[in-house]
Amino acid sequence: MQFTTTVLQARKTATGLPVPSDVIEALGSGKRPAVVVTLDGGYTYRSTVGVMNEQFLVPLSAEHREGSGVAAGDSVVVTLTLDTLPRSVDVPEDLSAAFAEAGVRAAFDTLSASRQRALVDPVTQAKAPETRARRVAKAVESLQG
Repeated sequence: MQFTTTVLQARKTATGLPVPSDVIEALGSGKRPAVVVTLDGGYTYRSTVGVMNEQFLVPLSAEHREGSGVAAGDSVVVTLTLDTLPRSVDVPEDLSAAFAEAGVRAAFDTLSASRQRALVDPVTQAKAPETRARRVAKAVESLQG
């Protein structure tokens, strides 16, 4: 499904792509489908449609804004297709070992891919070993509670 929309900015840095309700209906996979997003026919990424204030939105992270060259307020042609591929998150060895040692790997495995990424990405993005260790500990702690 293809449509034109304006990149919406909410709060300081959050941006999203408003999706018309008829596009959601035409996709035929519920109100929050997993989708492959293509912007202006070139840049593609995987996401999930969300609902905020009764409006359907596809998130547009800073990484995807930079990759696509799109900014808040821009008009873009968006193509959405259902994402039927399985979603998996690669867990680095040190984080996997920490999960196993703490007995929380099963809890991690029950999380959605986006929740898993929210725990894994900060670890993989850490530059200093001390920062990485703190983030591994924080991920483990979040699963223990």
